[in-house]
Amino acid sequence: QVQLVESGGGLVQPGGSLRLSCIASRKIFGVANIGWYRQTPGNQRELVAATTRSGITNYADSVKGRFTISRDNTQNTAYLQMNGLKPEDTALYYCNADTSPLRYGGSHDFWGQGTQVTVSS
Repeated sequence: QVQLVESGGGLVQPGGSLRLSCIASRKIFGVANIGWYRQTPGNQRELVAATTRSGITNYADSVKGRFTISRDNTQNTAYLQMNGLKPEDTALYYCNADTSPLRYGGSHDFWGQGTQVTVSS
């Protein structure tokens, strides 16, 4: 099994910045596709940013030019740098790692517990 733990969320004013971190309990980021998702009450979880094991990145249209996903495989940590935050960015942010076809503890898809980001004046 792999545990993911997010941190870095908090309250920030519109236009401000936050950097979210996601650390894995096992060294799997070198073989994982990584994604940051967010979810608000009553809505589906949506993909915000993703990076493949080969380094290709993709972003939701709503965050392009403002958010940047990155990873440090040595430290087994993924990041989401969020700049120019807007009130509509307010959500619970989750880190996801998919190691398919490799499995750890019988699974290949792992989620963190989430970290809350609130953008408000």
